[in-house]
Amino acid sequence: MAETAARRTGRLAVIAGSGMLPVFVAEAARAAGENPFVFRLKDEADQRFEAFDGVSIGVGDMAGLSALLKAKGIGRVVMSGGVRRRPHFGEIHVNLRSILKLPSALRTLLAGGDDAVLTMVIKLIEAQGVDVVGAQEIAPGLLATTGPLGAHRPGDDDRRDIQTAAKAAEVLGRLDVGQGAVSVGGRIVALEGVEGTDRMLKRVAELRAEGRISSRRKGVLVKLCKPQQDVRADLPTVGLSTVAEASHAGLAGIAVESGRALIIEREAMLAAADEAGLFVCGVDLGLPGDLM
Repeated sequence: MAETAARRTGRLAVIAGSGMLPVFVAEAARAAGENPFVFRLKDEADQRFEAFDGVSIGVGDMAGLSALLKAKGIGRVVMSGGVRRRPHFGEIHVNLRSILKLPSALRTLLAGGDDAVLTMVIKLIEAQGVDVVGAQEIAPGLLATTGPLGAHRPGDDDRRDIQTAAKAAEVLGRLDVGQGAVSVGGRIVALEGVEGTDRMLKRVAELRAEGRISSRRKGVLVKLCKPQQDVRADLPTVGLSTVAEASHAGLAGIAVESGRALIIEREAMLAAADEAGLFVCGVDLGLPGDLM
């Protein structure tokens, strides 16, 4: 895909959902000499993009997106940031290039998991004659590397929790449900659903306060890319809020998939983790043993 994008002429566009990731992607593109155009998704994008050329657009407005892609000479699109809700039927506007895909697209929106929806969106965008590229291609410095990333390292109990949670997260991903799992003392205590990672961690904190989770054992959050996932969209992402919620939940640390997960505000996030006494590490599912 990267080679195709390299051959494609035309401007880069950033489709911006919620969170800081779209800002980092747009800034990385500009630093590389690009002049990115930002599509701010209505009711989703929550950052300011005044420094960039762009427009606000509805989540389901494929016709408007297609017209602007052509008008702005855009040849590549990167999807970044969160999207909390799926568009209602009345918000969906299609053009001739995507109308043939509408029946299957509607079925996917109604019944498909997040990965299925994102794959469908990528196909609809590519039908407009542009390439979809991954955020990691534009901002490779955000990718997690293998091993401990901060001052703290996982102990033996933590490594066992990493292995347990990684197995659960992989199964969860195959079901197209979520990307994260929490293991405490070798026991899976939480799986990520549509609520997202931060709210899952809040639930862990509540369970801990209620005595449903051991207060003597800390535990680990693991986030993995879904095995079948198209890596051009929705890579696992962690940042400052993840550290705050993991600390509040009493966890020992956070493990993400190296090369297939993004770390937002890396320096600030690792500094916060160091201060809170949490480890942050990248794991490689291809490695035997403790994955590091």
